[in-house]
Amino acid sequence: MRVAVDAFGSDNAPFPEIEGAVLAIKEDFTEQVILVGDETVLTRELGKYYFDPARIRVAHASERIEMGDSASASVRTKKDSSLVRAVELYKSDEADVVVSAGNTGAVMTASLLVYGRIKNVLRPAIAVVFPTQVGSEILLDMGANVDCSAENLLQFAQLGSLYFEYFFKESRPRISLLNIGEESAKGNIITKQAYQLLVGSGLNFIGNIEGKDIITGVTDVIVCDGFVGNIVLKTIEGVGFSIFEILKEQINKDWIAKFGALLSYPVYTYMKKKLDHTEYGGALLVGLNGITVVSHGRSNAKAMKNAIRFADRIANSGFVNHSKEYFERL
Repeated sequence: MRVAVDAFGSDNAPFPEIEGAVLAIKEDFTEQVILVGDETVLTRELGKYYFDPARIRVAHASERIEMGDSASASVRTKKDSSLVRAVELYKSDEADVVVSAGNTGAVMTASLLVYGRIKNVLRPAIAVVFPTQVGSEILLDMGANVDCSAENLLQFAQLGSLYFEYFFKESRPRISLLNIGEESAKGNIITKQAYQLLVGSGLNFIGNIEGKDIITGVTDVIVCDGFVGNIVLKTIEGVGFSIFEILKEQINKDWIAKFGALLSYPVYTYMKKKLDHTEYGGALLVGLNGITVVSHGRSNAKAMKNAIRFADRIANSGFVNHSKEYFERL
């Protein structure tokens, strides 16, 4: 697989992207990485690393879309940005997947404009692979669509089911609708309508799920609108960060606690790794005629390395082609 990386997307670009690419190649996570951005800067920084030059190449782009830029305006005016050039490499069949840690709105806009939607898909969505107590689950939409119809939620469930099936190689994944109660009568008009559509969809729909069960692992795919999904994702990230900060604060106050923490170090290490967003490195844009992985703006080299590995796995899974076939049959 050939992974095109928007090398000027993250907050600290291009350093995490460059180091992440070198690490991904050294650990054989993909065949080739194409770093897209200012050729002079990228070539100079790459010179500081030892790697197989045949497996990392540079594609020049003279512009950069900033985090504060307007998503739609910047994509249309900055035609030679590293982001736009990266998705165009996919369109021209010079890359098999794109990774960007840039402005999420701009990444979605550029991907939508260049790839287009899969036929019969009403709206693309952002899907996140999230750790649970027993494995992994997929949450969508995580922010692409603030307002959704019941039909949108149904299609998110269909896309999430296909994603889980071909990425994790498990048939008939369990689908749940995020709601304020488990009963079918709970929720607003949209969730009630979506519930009925999901019941008759032929998917393995197991009903509503409440917020308290998101990380228990009782389901495989959780569906909600982008407004709710984005709040859920950031709340869980914030809670996880706060728990570790509180633990550190208390441990530093007491030598007995420090001794106990030393004995419990393997447990803390396991918890940190399980809750670490850098382990997958990014979210997938689903419903598009192409493959783009969006990473966190604060991504470090480890996150970018894992995003490249994740992107390679997605491209190899055949998820997009299977999605096209599924929605064409519909």
